Amino acid sequence: MPEVTPQTGVRAPVGVDTTRASIARVYDATLGGKDNYPIDREVRDRVAEVAPRQSDVARMNRRWLHRVVRYLAGTAGIDQFLDIGAGLPTVGNTHEIAQQQNPEATVVYVDNDPVCNAHGRVLLEQNEFTHFVPADLTEPDTLLRHSEVTAHLDLERPLALILCGILHHVDDALDPAGIMRHYIAALPPGSYVGITHFYDPADGGAAHDMALELQRRFTEMGLGSGWYRTAEQIATYFGDLEIVEPGLVELDDWWPPGPALRPRLTEERLLLGGLGYKPGPERAR
Repeated sequence: MPEVTPQTGVRAPVGVDTTRASIARVYDATLGGKDNYPIDREVRDRVAEVAPRQSDVARMNRRWLHRVVRYLAGTAGIDQFLDIGAGLPTVGNTHEIAQQQNPEATVVYVDNDPVCNAHGRVLLEQNEFTHFVPADLTEPDTLLRHSEVTAHLDLERPLALILCGILHHVDDALDPAGIMRHYIAALPPGSYVGITHFYDPADGGAAHDMALELQRRFTEMGLGSGWYRTAEQIATYFGDLEIVEPGLVELDDWWPPGPALRPRLTEERLLLGGLGYKPGPERAR
């Protein structure tokens, strides 16, 4: 994912530059991982000053991914996945969950950060159904024609496109809704699109205030990206897809495994997720 600057429009991936925070490494630090540097932990800590339990939000995002992928690989019968903005490999990745349901499910991870791709290729070199591809989310036509994508995914058959926690790092100037229209148009009927995104309730309450401050800390004090958007804005990223029940909701409201064990934290309210389905001609009529 490129990062926006006024001078160039986009900024090159952080890669091995340890003087700049990386989206993937900050997420890794938030999850308690070891593939991060002091600059990444500084961003994590600035966010924690406002949202002390942001690490719970990262884990909630991961649990949502697990539930969605289990549904897709199991109930929906999807056997190929394109996970864009994959970041650094960690425990409970898309391929691990999908291949629990179907050992031959194919997963292609995409990230434009060379460090993420290097880690991924080393980790998965023994898994013949899982691949890492260097490409850019904001260039859908190029990404979908990438030789390593077309070599491993049959774009004539239904697949699942996963964008878990990445679209909120796409600046409005890059037109995230327009980018998603390109992807959705290219997907074959029967495909699914799963999205999670930072959420601003825009209601003038405490959650809205937290969203604005978190956005400021992400965009102005660390990553240079991380925008909190309204539910209406996020819904446009699904285009004309059918939204699978229960809809675009707070993550722990998307088919939770059981009742809540404690009241929901404010920061846990600031992430929405949904799953869209592209019907075939018979369903569209």
